[in-house]
Amino acid sequence: MATDPRVLSWLLDSDPAIRWQVQRDLAGAPPETWEATRVKVATEGYGARLLSKQDADGQWSGGAFFPAGFFGSAEATTPGQPWTATTWALKDLREWGLDAKALAGTADKLAANCRWEFDDLPYWGGEIDVCINSYTLATGAWLGADVSALVVWLPAHRLGDGGWNCEAEEGHSTRSSFHSTLNALRGQLAYERLTGDTAVREARHAGEEYLLERHLMNRATTGEPVGDFVTQFVYPNRHRYSALAALDHFREVATVDGTPPDPRLTEAVEVVRAARQSDGRWRQGIPLAGRTWFDLDAPKGEPSRWLTLTGTRVLDWWDTAS
Repeated sequence: MATDPRVLSWLLDSDPAIRWQVQRDLAGAPPETWEATRVKVATEGYGARLLSKQDADGQWSGGAFFPAGFFGSAEATTPGQPWTATTWALKDLREWGLDAKALAGTADKLAANCRWEFDDLPYWGGEIDVCINSYTLATGAWLGADVSALVVWLPAHRLGDGGWNCEAEEGHSTRSSFHSTLNALRGQLAYERLTGDTAVREARHAGEEYLLERHLMNRATTGEPVGDFVTQFVYPNRHRYSALAALDHFREVATVDGTPPDPRLTEAVEVVRAARQSDGRWRQGIPLAGRTWFDLDAPKGEPSRWLTLTGTRVLDWWDTAS
C-alpha cells in the first residue's frame, strides 16, 4: 500500500538518520539517493551531534554501560538510568546507519580503555547480561572488533524454553523474557547481516520460534497478553519490547532469510494497525526515564516520525506479502 503523500512528505522533512530509511523503505528511491542521504548521518543532525560527544579515549560519558561516577551518585537513586554511556551511543549510531568509517580507531580505543562496570571485564568480551552482550555483538561486528567470544556465548545461554533472560544469569529466573529475547535476536541478526557468518543462525531461529509460538504478545500457558508493554510504543525504546519492535525485527528477518511473513504475526500486526491514527501517523508513548544527550523524538502524545517510519514499513511489508 502506498504511503499517504502527506505523511511521506512529513517523514522526509526530517533528520538524515530517519530520512534515508524513509527514502529506501517507503519512497522507493534508488540506492544512489538514499545512500547519499545516509552519508550525511556522520555530518548532520543526530549522528553528528552524538559523534561530537565522544571522549578522546573512544568512550562516551567515560563509561561502558553507565557514565563514570554514576554509582553512588544522586542520579543513581532517580528513576531510569542515564542513556549517555558508550554502549547506548554506539547502539544509536549503528541503528541510525552511520558508516563505521566515521568511527575509525574506536574499536581499538575501547579495547584499550573501556571496561564493563561488572567485574571490570574488557569491553569486546562482553559480560553476563544478555542484552548488553547482544548490543556488543552487533556493534563489534559493525566496527570490526573481535566478538568471537560472544558468538559462542549467546547461543550457549539460551534457556530451555527457547529464549533468553538477563535475569537468568544471576539465578533470578529460569524462564525467558520477551525483552531479553528480542534484544538477543536483534543482536544476532545484525551480526549475521554485517559479517555473513551464520554461526548464530540456528540459535536465532529457535529464539524467533519462542516469540512466534506466543504470537509476539501472549503467555504460552494461558494465551493472555504478557503485559501492557507489548502495545506501548515509544522511541527510543532502548531495551524495551513491543509488538512494533518485534515486527520490525521479523520484517528484517524476511529480508535476510528470504522467507515470507509467518501467519502467527497477524495478531501483532493488527495491534500496530489499530495504533495508527486517522492521519496515518503513530503517536509517541511514554519516553523511558533517564538522562539523554538530546531529544530524539516527539514528546508523549505527539506524532512520532520514528514510530511512523517503523509502523508504516511494517504494515507495507505485511500487506504487500499477504
